[in-house]
Amino acid sequence: MIPATLAQSLILSFVVMAVMLPFRILSFPDLTSEGSYPLGGCVCAMTLVAGAPPLVALLAAAAAGFLAGCLTAFIHLRFRIHTLLAGILITTMLYSINLRIMGKANTPLFQETKIFGWLADVGLTDSWVKIVLVGAMILLLALALNLWFLTEHGTAMRAVGANAEMAEAQGINVWGVTIGGVGLAGACAAFGGGLMAQSQSFADVNMGLGVLINALAALMIGEGLIGRKTIQRQIAAVVVGAVVYYQLISVCLAVGLPPGDLKIATGVFVLIMLAAPSLGLKRAGAQPKECFKE
Repeated sequence: MIPATLAQSLILSFVVMAVMLPFRILSFPDLTSEGSYPLGGCVCAMTLVAGAPPLVALLAAAAAGFLAGCLTAFIHLRFRIHTLLAGILITTMLYSINLRIMGKANTPLFQETKIFGWLADVGLTDSWVKIVLVGAMILLLALALNLWFLTEHGTAMRAVGANAEMAEAQGINVWGVTIGGVGLAGACAAFGGGLMAQSQSFADVNMGLGVLINALAALMIGEGLIGRKTIQRQIAAVVVGAVVYYQLISVCLAVGLPPGDLKIATGVFVLIMLAAPSLGLKRAGAQPKECFKE
């Protein structure tokens, strides 16, 4: 089960990255990923059906997700609508848009050429082909983001997330940075949706159901294990959390846990990760107090 879940977790890493960027970097809690993910799958599927190369289909999916993210940020900034509500509105509308794009609820891709076919002749199994290819993609994204946040524009984005008013006083275009950052998050989620559509050889308008919860759980687990004191740790927590989350799920299935109870297991994992630092601080704070009394 490890190779199969590892491949799936690496694809989920793109969605976890899409959740992390607005939430941690821009202080912009966003739910658009649950709509951008199936949007990317639907756009990728129809682009493949039209005869486009697999990489072009993925880029088209990312472009569609970028527009969805930009629209969410624009609605929030222009109409002063809360970020969560703006994301819910866009996600709701994207369901109908996805139906319009495909013309039906799902589209099979068994006959179309997928990006994983590039490594089909090197002697690797299907799961390991996906692991190598998607792993290389998420590694490139992580390195690119790490370099980006070290630049002036990347620092400006972090400044907007830290204090938007102070950033604006320093001459930073808050609107442009916010719209671009949330759009980048939407592109990551849609790219992951396109990869999943090519991986499972079909796209469905409901493929994003629950993916946001899984991504949030993976992010919390990764941050609990790696931390987020530096930008490098924050980015690494995305991949580590996604991998650990799906391996925990595979372990639960391997020991016989009913699939219907996986959400309970997910909640327990996240609760442990969230509660551990607090409990540790309490214990650390209690010891000096006892020594002081003595």
